[in-house]
Amino acid sequence: MTTASNSQPSQEASKATSEAEAGAQPKTKIQWLSPQVTSYFIAGGCAGAASRTVVSPLERLKIIQQVQSQHSDKQYKGVWRSLVRMWQEEGFKGFMRGNGINCLRIVPYSAVQFTTYEQLKKWFTRNGSTALDTPKRLASGALAGITSVCTTYPLDLVRSRLSIATASIPLSASAPQASTSAVKPTLTSGYHTSSARSAVKMSMWTMTLQIMREEGGVRALYRGMVPTAMGVAPYVGINFASYEALRGVITPPGKTTVVRKLTCGALAGSISQTLTYPFDVIRRKMQVTGMASATKYNGALDAFVTIGRTEGLRGLYRGLWPNLLKVAPSIATSFFTYELVKEFLGAA
Repeated sequence: MTTASNSQPSQEASKATSEAEAGAQPKTKIQWLSPQVTSYFIAGGCAGAASRTVVSPLERLKIIQQVQSQHSDKQYKGVWRSLVRMWQEEGFKGFMRGNGINCLRIVPYSAVQFTTYEQLKKWFTRNGSTALDTPKRLASGALAGITSVCTTYPLDLVRSRLSIATASIPLSASAPQASTSAVKPTLTSGYHTSSARSAVKMSMWTMTLQIMREEGGVRALYRGMVPTAMGVAPYVGINFASYEALRGVITPPGKTTVVRKLTCGALAGSISQTLTYPFDVIRRKMQVTGMASATKYNGALDAFVTIGRTEGLRGLYRGLWPNLLKVAPSIATSFFTYELVKEFLGAA
């Protein structure tokens, strides 16, 4: 009698515990708001800000070389000569011009990209129950890149405009020449501004409002979205897949030094950028097509055909050299910072 009465409460307690565990189990499936995901997001944001800041001068030079007219005698030619010219004309502010909005864009962009990539890897592998092969890495990276672009594209377009607004270059062969009596022709604005002074004072918000007011509203902020998506998807996919493949070769267990980690990122970034660079050129051309002196295109395909016909393959790879000089330290810094911050925050 005593045994039966003692076993009954025990069974009821066990049943209650099982029910409590069953009721609590669904909560563990919520991953998007977990501390681990928050760590991915923070680490990704830090990685983006660090990677862009260290290469800001080269980033601006790349954009200028991509959009300048090939017929102009005022072209930015050569990496070192162009950087010296940029410093002489605009000083340290010229090196950092557009970096503020670039960081403002890259922090959420990088955070969304890394977080989405980590989550998609888990989804494709069913939380590690299946192998993470190269196709899954490519798919995860491509989808992560598209997601991050869609959330931050207007900031990227405005940043491109700000980067070239004060550069002393015409954007097309028909661009009006500066007056010979001008006192400081080196700061001729590339945008709808009456003087260099107004171009220098152009802010992110002012540029955004001007684009919307003069070029077709909110839709103008998404000009070049199609080539961007086409370029970003393979770029990010190749970038992540290359990095993880190289990490298995260059940083095996026991040889995870800082130099080896940075080398993985530099090589991965160089490979992915070289393969997808023409998409980036077309994206920049489309972003500045609404500016006063820029060549007008009827779409991404028209831009691709026109550039290929008038400038050849060289035109589609214009600015590649400074871009590669930028990509190596940028991607290396990005992956290294991401892994460092993620480890510091205790995320797996």
